[in-house]
Amino acid sequence: MWENALEQGGYAGAWISAGQQSFYFQDDHGPKFQPNPNLAQWVDPKFLTPDSHLLIQAGDRPILFLHTPRDYWHAPAPLPDYLAPFVDVRTFSSQAALWAACKQANANKRHMAHITQVYADAEYLGDLNPPSIVDYVHFHRAQKTAYEQAAMRAASDIATAGHIAAAEKFTQGCSEFEIHMAYLQASQQTERDLPYGNIVALNEHASILHYQHQEQQHVLPARSFLIDAGGLYRGYASDITRTYVHQGTQHEDFAQLLLDMEQHQLELINSITCGKTFAELHVQMHQQLGKVLAANGIVTCTAEAAFERGITEKFCPHGLGHLLGLQVHDVGGHLANAQGQAAPPPPQYPMLRFTRAIAANQIFTIEPGIYFIPMLLAALATEKAPVNWSKVEALKGYGGIRIEDNVKVLEVGVENLTRDAFARIIHD
Repeated sequence: MWENALEQGGYAGAWISAGQQSFYFQDDHGPKFQPNPNLAQWVDPKFLTPDSHLLIQAGDRPILFLHTPRDYWHAPAPLPDYLAPFVDVRTFSSQAALWAACKQANANKRHMAHITQVYADAEYLGDLNPPSIVDYVHFHRAQKTAYEQAAMRAASDIATAGHIAAAEKFTQGCSEFEIHMAYLQASQQTERDLPYGNIVALNEHASILHYQHQEQQHVLPARSFLIDAGGLYRGYASDITRTYVHQGTQHEDFAQLLLDMEQHQLELINSITCGKTFAELHVQMHQQLGKVLAANGIVTCTAEAAFERGITEKFCPHGLGHLLGLQVHDVGGHLANAQGQAAPPPPQYPMLRFTRAIAANQIFTIEPGIYFIPMLLAALATEKAPVNWSKVEALKGYGGIRIEDNVKVLEVGVENLTRDAFARIIHD
């Protein structure tokens, strides 16, 4: 991919920089270092340190200039010995010596590109983030190699182990905090390992799409539970959501809605075909959601009317899914081709992160939802929408439902990384 990108842009080579460590305002501490994902495609991020650089040139062995500072405050980062057959790894304890070596390696080279974050008053080793390379790489990153697919299956296994433990803690009446800690232990991840902050939501909290707390008090009664949590393996992420309801006749309406949403999600997955755009699949999601709302007596109009009037958008205000890989919301979702032509989201769905044509070996999420969000319910009331408000009142204490799987597109059909992982782990 990178050789093709260089050839298309007419570049002799490219430098890919890891980036710099950032710090909090007026503080000597900062967030976890997050390396340039373009470099993480080459090197497992756990081996990458700030101020490191990779030199790639068509036909030549890549060179990794790795910053390995001498520091008695922190454990040294391990060396990426697994790269030895493929990459020339050179280590430097001094940042100044590393930069001098990079400049020397760059001497007499013409038309180089430098893929890196932009810094004020920084010195660069080539043309800064040329679109001809960036667009090509971002477009093709959507289609995963066999190595990337294997890494994402492993990331799915990691997350699934945590999800199974979390579901068990919900049935035991545990708090959000206790569920979250059980997830970390079962998935063998720390907070710093997670690809994104876990969403662990009981009852009404499930109506907050990016609910960010894990409250320690026990919720009585705990009616429903939504968990959106992932895993990370060699820099590649999984992103999985499940919703649960307590057993009992008092929860039958929500339990039926959950069953219908499960079927709704599987129907969407079964309809994935190469050539269809993801924007078309998103529209299909809203059409099917109208049927779910009508079948469960949440709206008093037809499914078609619920869709046409935009009522479904108030019950599911987010996109159907997104590309997944080195980034949880992977790049390239709005690119129509490798030349950078845009495929913008439809005006009525501006939050849709993925719009382009579906193709084999893409990996993305399918995550339809239905939520009882007070702000959006108030808007429906103002519009005098045909909503069964007594049914909504009975259901809004459950917050909402989201079911999210990670799927790899095949020439015909899909491989469901998420459900395969659940089947493997439960069977084992």
